Amino acid sequence: MLDLLFPVTLIGAGLVLVSVMTSALAFRFGAPLLLVFLSVGLLAGEDGLGIRYNDAGSAYFIGSLALAIILFDSGFNTRLRSVRQAAAPAIVLATLGVIMTAGMVGAVARLLFGLPWLESFLLGAIIGSTDAAAVFFLLRVGGINIRDQVRSLLEVESGSNDPMAIFLAIVLVELILSGGSVGDAWTELLKGFGIQMGLGLSLGIFGGYVILAGAKVIRLEGTLYPISILSFSLLLFGFTGLAGGSGFLAVYVAGIIASNNRIQGQVSLRRFLEGLTWMAQIAMFLTLGLLATPSQFLGLALPAIILALALTFVCRPLAVWLCLMPFGYKRNETAFISWVGLRGSVSILLGIIPLATGMESGQLLFNTAYIVVLVSLLLQGWTIAPMARWLGLIVPARIGPAERLELELPGGSGDHELVVYKVAAESPVALGDERLPRWARPSLVVRDGHSMRYQYAGRLQVDDLVYMFVAPQYIRLLDRLFASPVRLTLDDEDFYGKFLIDPRQPMAALAEAYGLTGVVDPQQPPVSIRDYITQRLGGTAEVGDRITCSGVELIVRDLDADGAISEVGLSIEEPENAPQLPLFQSGRELWQLLRARLTRRGKQA
Repeated sequence: MLDLLFPVTLIGAGLVLVSVMTSALAFRFGAPLLLVFLSVGLLAGEDGLGIRYNDAGSAYFIGSLALAIILFDSGFNTRLRSVRQAAAPAIVLATLGVIMTAGMVGAVARLLFGLPWLESFLLGAIIGSTDAAAVFFLLRVGGINIRDQVRSLLEVESGSNDPMAIFLAIVLVELILSGGSVGDAWTELLKGFGIQMGLGLSLGIFGGYVILAGAKVIRLEGTLYPISILSFSLLLFGFTGLAGGSGFLAVYVAGIIASNNRIQGQVSLRRFLEGLTWMAQIAMFLTLGLLATPSQFLGLALPAIILALALTFVCRPLAVWLCLMPFGYKRNETAFISWVGLRGSVSILLGIIPLATGMESGQLLFNTAYIVVLVSLLLQGWTIAPMARWLGLIVPARIGPAERLELELPGGSGDHELVVYKVAAESPVALGDERLPRWARPSLVVRDGHSMRYQYAGRLQVDDLVYMFVAPQYIRLLDRLFASPVRLTLDDEDFYGKFLIDPRQPMAALAEAYGLTGVVDPQQPPVSIRDYITQRLGGTAEVGDRITCSGVELIVRDLDADGAISEVGLSIEEPENAPQLPLFQSGRELWQLLRARLTRRGKQA
């Protein structure tokens, strides 16, 4: 055993280093980074450099542990506002959507592979969920700026549908091994769903508040603090699993609870988790890459690719459309959500289960899942940004990126955060167009390596570092003061509207000026343009939201620190760059279409 110490260390560290180095190429050419990690493992495996690794049990253990860390970090980086915005549709997609996708994929798999029904549905469950790591990376690191409501739905769905897919796969494997039938499957699913998900949710909430309480009471040396938080999250994962619940759901929920209640040491903990999550992703994908034997893929390649295409273009879109129909998402938004259904490490990890349990079709299921993941990463992972642009969902940036660094003081800073801004060229504060508002509390300016009080610094200059205490809700406004403005192009003006109107003005005045009929009820109290748009949007507005009033579009251009609409654009012509898809109608659109047909039939009769 001692003889293996240095070779295994050399090979393992070398593969990790190669994966990290090749990530630079992925960023440069826009390749899905997780595909790079997976490819390194494949190239180093039995059909590449010749490294033999056939232990499915240890691969499942490594993958599960890594996934638990990834999901805790995913929850920790999920804002509670995102959960509130997308809770209902995300839960439907993560439960009913996964079941529907698994059922449809299972039916296609039975036709392609001739498997028994339970094994076909097992294959559907294995590739039924989206990959949280892939989706979070592409949305947060890939620079895709889309509406918060769509982004929130994708993030919450990808983080919460893994437990459902894992639950389905394990139940189906147990039924197959025990000789159960399709009828038994429904009974076991209904019986086990409440237990697994209920325990996972309740223990996750409990564990999140235990983390918060412990962070307030227990004082540890700085570097030990994030280790203790992560250790407790893994303890929660193991305990929930032993209790019969979903440990993956528990750590995801615990991460959300801990992060959104201003846990002490949040900045250092987030940095620690970010690095550890990257390590977990690399380790998982390298392990899964080493486990595969690409030479075995040749006989399954054609039916597996057909299955992947059916999943991408039929099963996932149909499930998403049916699940989102009641929630009023626009056609292009539904199409984009269905496209961002990347398969990744979870599908390969679930493919290991039938392999490790000795199922007769285990190798076929594992290899098929692997091919589906490769097709998904190649097809969808490379085209998410172009798809968002084609569908007209990219929200043009109003300001350039602001260089900001969060600092953390011992004991916390109450309701304020200490942030450091670097003054950008052509920013409002550098040009002298605007001064820092009174609610920002600048305490220090560093210029050319010299520190000085803000009061004696005079006019701020480019590359100055400004240290200040500020309430979190105002940070977005400071970003605008310290960043260089983005020059709006003609396409951006089309998106935001070429005419700027004051949202504080009464809606009745706008309706009279543009001849908008049926917009304002004279019997109702007068309402401002801001309140009218907010009411039409269901109570919450985001930058890029738009409503139509008698052929005129009102577009939300900006929000203030309290989330209220501060700028509104007006467009008389509809944008031409976004296609109007003939599919993915919302429930409201279908009802209007049905009512119009019934009205026409009534007139003809």
